Amino acid sequence: MTTDYIELRRHLEERLTQFGREMPGPMGGFARLHKKAVEDGALSAKVKEMMALAVSIAVGCEGCIAYHTHDAIKAGATRVELLETIGVGVMMAGGPGTIYAAHALDAVEQFLAESSVTGNS
Repeated sequence: MTTDYIELRRHLEERLTQFGREMPGPMGGFARLHKKAVEDGALSAKVKEMMALAVSIAVGCEGCIAYHTHDAIKAGATRVELLETIGVGVMMAGGPGTIYAAHALDAVEQFLAESSVTGNS
């Protein structure tokens, strides 16, 4: 069974927004951390999102895969760049990473297809 990563991200976004309304301190702090961590600096936002995707694979977080695949594509990552990123995640995680690599590949294909349909990248 294939996870619908577009729907997963939408669902997480909805739930985390609700949690943020109810717990603005921790979620506001995390939102600021996330924004500052992935903004352009010595490394581009695209590179940072691809790094986050590799870590998502290494730690086995499907929701993180959904978010960081989406955000890497939005930042301009190409399929080839994303495939290399998945390879780094596998290298860092070993055998279990190969399973999450398959999940990440599903997410890449779904978000790239959505991006080409909506014209958003």
